[in-house]
Parts: sequence; structure tokens; C-alpha cells
Amino acid sequence: MSGTNSEKELIAEGPAIILVEPQLGENIGMVARAMANFGLAELRLVSPRDGWPSEKARSAASKADHVIDGAKVFDTLEDALRDLTFVYATTARERYGFKPVRSPVTAATTLRERFASGQKTGIMFGRERWGLTNEEVALADEIVTFPVNPAFASLNIAQAVLLMSYEWMKSGMEDLGRTPFQSLDQRPSTKEQVFGLFEHIEEALDARGYFHPPEKKPKMVDNLRAVLSRRSFTEQEINVFRGVIRSLDRFARQRPLPATNRQQAEGANTEAQASDSDE
Repeated sequence: MSGTNSEKELIAEGPAIILVEPQLGENIGMVARAMANFGLAELRLVSPRDGWPSEKARSAASKADHVIDGAKVFDTLEDALRDLTFVYATTARERYGFKPVRSPVTAATTLRERFASGQKTGIMFGRERWGLTNEEVALADEIVTFPVNPAFASLNIAQAVLLMSYEWMKSGMEDLGRTPFQSLDQRPSTKEQVFGLFEHIEEALDARGYFHPPEKKPKMVDNLRAVLSRRSFTEQEINVFRGVIRSLDRFARQRPLPATNRQQAEGANTEAQASDSDE
């Protein structure tokens, strides 16, 4: 269906679309086209298999050049998420009991509300053949799952992005009014701040022998991160958590706190105490 009109104002806003290790340039191009159809423009690629830029992607994008030209490439998923405050992970099945699972309609409404309050958000999509790992899903705040035929549940990556992009555009057709995310005195934390909290807690627990037996540590860390990332923290809440850990560090440790983590913890503790005194 044709309908491109260069005289119309180009809509380019909304959540970032994050593709984790996409394989084919053609698929990336079709994702870019789907994004452009429904007003999304920020494409982030995590370690694309065939490298970037890609002429195959540009050709398949069908003139969605503004999406292709603006695409950013990251070495790791963590790097692609650091500046975002709220992220959805798309999955074909409900794998994570720790995280809320939303429909595309609910997810799009939430993203629209957060966008209206000035937050930077994103939607993660996994590999064409097997999606996202549990560890990658753990980095998201919530999960979005598509209602598909259980006997034929396979969606290609462009179809999945198209569905979410459509719901995003549709969510903007109604006046949502003032949202609960428009707080005047609290800023949402970025993923970089949340990752710092992960590292701080994990190091403090590791220093006290919490991860036992050692062979179970990866799974324990995975579960811990899933619990801590099940909701979106504010900067103040992150500072409170790190201040608590810093207070606990006054007790004897089996291993000293690394210098970088010690400086971050002390800074968080100072900010938490200042927030408490203001109240």
C-alpha cells in the first residue's frame, strides 16, 4: 500500500527500538520501515551479525532513510540501555515470574505516558531464531507478550516491531492527560544507575559469602537482577539503596570494597542523607 508524502511533516519520536544481535540486513531494513510507518525513529543495534552500515538494510527500508541513517550500534546490550529509564522486553512466552507481563496495548499506553513526562524508554527485541536470553530479559522493567495462535506462535522480528509500533501510534490518538509519571520532585533513574546498583549489591553480597555454592552464583545473580529490575526506580530510591549498602559496609568484610564502588557508595550515602534531612 503506497502513501509516502514528502510534503507531510515527518513524525519521529517515541521509544527506542533495540535489536539484539540481528542477523540479516533485510530484516533490519524491514524493521526500519515498520518504525517509520508509525512514527518511531530511534533504532539501536546490538552487535549486528553482518556489520553496519548495510546496503541490504537500506534497500529493504523502502526510503525510511532517516531511521537507517540515525541507527546506532552498540557492543553490548547494557551499553544500549544505559541512558533509558524504562524498558520492555518482548518474548513469545511468559518466562519470568519476577516481572509483570503486559499486553501490547497496555505496554504502548505506559510508554506513551512516560514519553509525555519526558522519560527515555525502549523496547528490546531478540534474535530472529531464538529471541532474548533470560539474562537479557532480566535487564528490562517489564515484559510484553503478543496474543498469538499457540499452535503457530512464531513472529519474525519485523512483524513484532510492526505490532508494537502500531500500538504506539494508536496510543497517541487519545488525550491521556496528566500521568502518574509526571513527578515534579523525583527524576526516574537511568539504566546506568540501576546497573551500578546491581554491581554494588552483588559485590557486597559476594564479599560476605552469600553466593554459595559457587556454581549456583550465575543463576542467583540472574534472579537477584530480575527482582531488582521489576520496577522503575527514581534517582532518590537508587541513592537510598546504595546508602543502606554503604551503612552495612561498616561491618567486617571478607574482602575490601574496590575503590570505584567505595566512592560511588559514599556519594550515594551522602545524597540519601541529604534527602532525608530535607524531609
